[in-house]
Amino acid sequence: MTRIRARLLVLHVLVLALLAVLAVRLWQVQVVHGQEFVTRATETRTRVVISPAVRGQILDSSGRPLVRNKTALVVSVDRTRLSRMQDGGLAVLRKLSAVLGRPVKDLQQRIRPCGPGVGKPCWTGSPYQAVPLDEKVDTREALQILERQEEFPGVTAEVNSVRQYPGGRAGAQMLGYLQPVTQAELEKREGLKASFSGVDLAGRDGLEYVYDDALRGKAGLRRVQVDRMGKPLGVVEQVTPVAGDHLVTSIDSRVQAVVEKALAKAMKSAPAADGGAGVVLDARTGRVVALASAPGYDPEIWAGGISARGYQWLMSEKSGKPLVSRAINGQFAPGSTFKVTSVSAMLRAGYPLNGTYSCPGSYMVGGRAFNNFRGIGLGSMNLHTALVKSCDTIFYRAAYEQYLKDGGRTPKKKPKEVFANVARQFGFGAPTGIDLPGESGGRIPDRAWKKELWDQTSAVTCTRARKGYPELKDRARAAFLKQLAVENCAEGFLLRPGDAANFSIGQGDVLVTPLQLARAYQALVSDGKVRSPRIGWAQVRPDGKVVKTIPVPVVGKLPLSEKERLYIKNALSQVAADGTAAGAFAGFPMDQVRVGGKTGTAEVWGKKDTSWFASFAPTKKPQYVVVVMVSQGGMGGSTAAPAVREIYEGIYGIKRRPAVPGGRLTTRLPRFAPDGTVAGG
Repeated sequence: MTRIRARLLVLHVLVLALLAVLAVRLWQVQVVHGQEFVTRATETRTRVVISPAVRGQILDSSGRPLVRNKTALVVSVDRTRLSRMQDGGLAVLRKLSAVLGRPVKDLQQRIRPCGPGVGKPCWTGSPYQAVPLDEKVDTREALQILERQEEFPGVTAEVNSVRQYPGGRAGAQMLGYLQPVTQAELEKREGLKASFSGVDLAGRDGLEYVYDDALRGKAGLRRVQVDRMGKPLGVVEQVTPVAGDHLVTSIDSRVQAVVEKALAKAMKSAPAADGGAGVVLDARTGRVVALASAPGYDPEIWAGGISARGYQWLMSEKSGKPLVSRAINGQFAPGSTFKVTSVSAMLRAGYPLNGTYSCPGSYMVGGRAFNNFRGIGLGSMNLHTALVKSCDTIFYRAAYEQYLKDGGRTPKKKPKEVFANVARQFGFGAPTGIDLPGESGGRIPDRAWKKELWDQTSAVTCTRARKGYPELKDRARAAFLKQLAVENCAEGFLLRPGDAANFSIGQGDVLVTPLQLARAYQALVSDGKVRSPRIGWAQVRPDGKVVKTIPVPVVGKLPLSEKERLYIKNALSQVAADGTAAGAFAGFPMDQVRVGGKTGTAEVWGKKDTSWFASFAPTKKPQYVVVVMVSQGGMGGSTAAPAVREIYEGIYGIKRRPAVPGGRLTTRLPRFAPDGTVAGG
């Protein structure tokens, strides 16, 4: 009996201990951590569904859409609902694959959530958000889904907003494109990280990237209450999305179309041509009127996500890398278009503006003969005629003399390097600062650049000097490259006489972009101020209210007096009528629109010449600066100059309807009605 009582006592103590532990635990759960568990319980009962904002349009200077939104039938899938099916929704995806004509594997990849180790494509948004699978569904396909909804549970076909490009390929590189946001991009762009909704598409290039914050707007949300199985019970909170601002640009879509057509024709006329660019600036303000690059591509390729194969095509050598803009990224020797800086350098070095200079067929520079075009001597002339007739030897001599004044091969401690420094004052050798991403800076080679390049490459160069190029089958080329390596290994850090001579005519190591050249000519023919070009003109709310205007910054000044600048401008005004571009402009009505400019034919080792023409019109009070470049296009007067002529004919309506009536660009923003539609220009 005593043993039974002892056992019962132990059992009572054990039960009381368990009750005490349970009481302590309940006190911890309800009192100590009560609020925490309430919050967690609330979170598990609430799901956030993001409502992306309508992205702002990109408009031209008169309010015509360059990029707009269009309504389209979009097929979306509720991946949460599919995941609860016994087969994970595979049967539904197979039926959907048959309707859309897309592989099941592709559909599966697009609805899987993004995360570590998950490749593209994948879904970056909320699992409670419908995942768009196809943005180009026609009505017949949509009806197959909607009319047989029992066969497509979790699948919807709705009208949504997607990007549309009315101009097709025109300005594709300039406009940019949209893509889902990556984690790396969120970390890089703090502003995007702060406002990212989780489902937004973000600008990845061009204007879409630069003005992404303004265009994207602010996403809305719906906070949905769900049961423990995830079934929606009701809407707890709803925030309406705020549409993005429209971006009004200085681009004239009519001029852009003219430039695109002229550039395509120029490329076709030169069988070896592998790339080209056309730039039109407002000569009065420095704003960009048109920016074209060839080859181009259709930006619709980005709609609904691009395949790996499609992206490789955009960046491949075989396709000509159409994703790259030759206008701001292409770097080429400018040829004789660069002589405006050389004349300016001569004036800064003390050569007389109205002096007389000899233009022989060749000139000896450091023991080597540098020839005029085709070795033809043109006699004595002034600098005006030197530009019109494009004499080379005058500039060879001046550049060599300044090279010797700086000490030649044994330079002074602080050489003046007047030719290089004047070129920089024209804006060459550095990005223009245009409101586009990834712009190239070109190259102005001076003594410091030569030394820096040698430091970086001397090890490889000296190895090649010893071993040569045994892998090359072309023996002559291998021998030439080996001899070049021997010279560069021994004295590649020195600026040589030939380097100075080539610099003066825009050859050798000089590289510029078409936009840099247009910017320099705009400063020369307007007021002497160097500007940072702008495409964006104003941000406008959807209701028509102007949020802000975008100014064109002045970033420098040409090293010329007003008299000197007008002297050079007047010389250039004769080139199309009586100079190296006279053939291209034969029969052009100069009495209606007088065109000035400068041709350029730049030699490229192993390739055809680069064809250039930099121009402005009308010559008295310039409205436009037009530059065309065709890589491997041949002589400037035979390929680029005819393209520029065609652009002016299109703008002013010579033998056709004018792209710009009266030839005068608008100086006022388009007017918007209260509903956001364009009311007038």
